[in-house]
Amino acid sequence: MAFLLLLCLTGLPLIFHHELNHALGYEAAVPDLAPGTPFVPLDRIAAAAIAHKPGEILQFLYFDPDETNTVLAGLSKTLKTAPSDSFVVLDRRTAQVLADDKPGAGPIGFLLQLHTDMFLGLPGKLFLGAMGLVFAAAIISGIVLYGPFMKKLDFGTVRRKRSSRIKWLDWHNLIGISTLAWALVVGTTGTVNTWADLMLKMWQGGQLAEMTAPYRDVPRPLTLVSLDAAMSTARTAAGTMTPRLVAFPGTGFSSNNHYAVFMAGSTPLTARLLMPALIDAGTGQLTDMRAMPWYIQALFLSQPLHFGDYGGLPLKIIWAVLDVATIVVLASGLYLWLVRRRSALPRLTASRTLTTAEPGE
Repeated sequence: MAFLLLLCLTGLPLIFHHELNHALGYEAAVPDLAPGTPFVPLDRIAAAAIAHKPGEILQFLYFDPDETNTVLAGLSKTLKTAPSDSFVVLDRRTAQVLADDKPGAGPIGFLLQLHTDMFLGLPGKLFLGAMGLVFAAAIISGIVLYGPFMKKLDFGTVRRKRSSRIKWLDWHNLIGISTLAWALVVGTTGTVNTWADLMLKMWQGGQLAEMTAPYRDVPRPLTLVSLDAAMSTARTAAGTMTPRLVAFPGTGFSSNNHYAVFMAGSTPLTARLLMPALIDAGTGQLTDMRAMPWYIQALFLSQPLHFGDYGGLPLKIIWAVLDVATIVVLASGLYLWLVRRRSALPRLTASRTLTTAEPGE
C-alpha cells in the first residue's frame, strides 16, 4: 500500500509533465517564425549539434510529435556509450541550438526517477512492477468480495450514521468499484513499462540481430551517405508514416552499416507504434523494414496510456481526477487496516491471556 501511494502521488504531477516543465522553464523556448518556414536539411542540423559538442559523436535524432519545429540530438563520447547529459535541442527551421537538454533535471525529473525506479535502476523498476502485479491482484480480489457484500446494501450506500470506520469502508468500496477499470489499466500498463529495458534487449538480440545479420562481419563504411538521403529512402518506403527517431550507424539501435529510421503512423493509435527502416549507410538503399514484435508494440501502447497522453489536456485532467480518487481508496484502505488491527489487538491480548492462564485462575 505504501509503494502504491508513492506511485500515485508522484504520478499525479507527471500527468502534466509537459505543461509543468514548460511553466518551470525546463523546456527550450522556440522562436516564433513565419508560418510555413521550411525545415533545413538534416545534415546541417547534425553538423550544428556536433559543433556544439566538440569531441562527441552524434548517436541519434529524435523528432517529438508535440514539438514539430524542434529536434533532440543525443551525443556521447563513443558510439556504444549511452548518452547521459549530452542532449541538444535544435530548431529544425534554422539549425540553431536552443538549449542543452538534461533529462531528469528539475523537480519533474526527480519525480519521474522516483516513480520509475526509486533511484535503484533496473532492480527498482522490477520491484515496482511486482507491486503493480500485486495491485492488479488486489483489484480482482476486491471485485470478488464486492458482489456478496453489496447484496446487503443498495449500490452507492454510505451509512453516515454508523461509526467512522463503517463510513470510510462504504466510501472505500464505492470509490474503488467506480474507478476499478481505470486502476486496473494504469496498474497493468505501469507494470509493462517497468519491463521496457528487458524488452528492448530482447528486440536487440532478436529481431534487430536478424535484420542486420547479413552485415555482421562487414566493416563500417569509411564515408556515410547523406542523412537526408537516408531519410528520403525511409520516407519513400514508409508512405504516409513520419519519422520519430534516427539512430546512427554503430549505435545500439542500428548496426555498424545502417541508419535505423523509426517511422510512426498518422492515426492516434499508429502514431504510438514504430516501424524501423534499415538504410545501408554506404549506399543509401533500404535493406529491411518490418513491424516490431508484439511485446514492443504492447510497450509503446502502454507508455502513453499510463499517463493519459492520448487525448490532450482534457484526458489528462480526467486521469488526474481518477488518480486522486485512487489515492483516496489507497489511503482509506490503509486507514481501515490500521483501525481494524487496533480494534483487534485487545481481543487478541485477552484471548492469549485466557489460553495461558492456569486452571482455576
